[in-house]
Amino acid sequence: MSVADAAAAVRDGLAVVYPTETVYGLGADATDADAVEQVFDLKGRPRDNPLSLGVPSVDAALDYTRPTEREERFMRRFLPGPVTVIVERRPSLPDALTAGRDRVGVRVPDHETALELLERTPPLTATSANRSGSPSVTRVTDLDDRIREGVAVVVDGGETPGTESTVVDPGRGVIHRRGAMADEIEAWLSKLQG
Repeated sequence: MSVADAAAAVRDGLAVVYPTETVYGLGADATDADAVEQVFDLKGRPRDNPLSLGVPSVDAALDYTRPTEREERFMRRFLPGPVTVIVERRPSLPDALTAGRDRVGVRVPDHETALELLERTPPLTATSANRSGSPSVTRVTDLDDRIREGVAVVVDGGETPGTESTVVDPGRGVIHRRGAMADEIEAWLSKLQG
């Protein structure tokens, strides 16, 4: 189905699957607690394991987050890209998204289809479109039946590369998960700490 179909479904409070430059993502309106809960249910994910926020640009992220100057510099250097950047959230984001924490992971995918979708929707949940504990999905044919049947729209963008995003807290200088571009990110962090 099309990006327009997916955007309409998101605006109706439904979940969708969309391609990114890493793996397929499971998206719903990240500002709507009920839509966020739907994503947790579809993934079978524990509620204390927060979801990330997908936006079309760093400027869009600033409407929902409060990064420090250093964190914003990092975001502008590495986003869009296969990186999840952890920064302080604004109160407009529901506690359901962040498991009640005061910080949120931000994703700006470097993928034409994902960005087109994000331009047409509120911020989306940015989490892989797999059941918790199962491998990430790089082709729509690999989607778990519960996810495929539980979402309103699947946008097929062909096979994705499959390397997970690197999860980093640039304010604290910590890489939580090594993935794409991890060495480059580590070099940036160490240069600032040196």
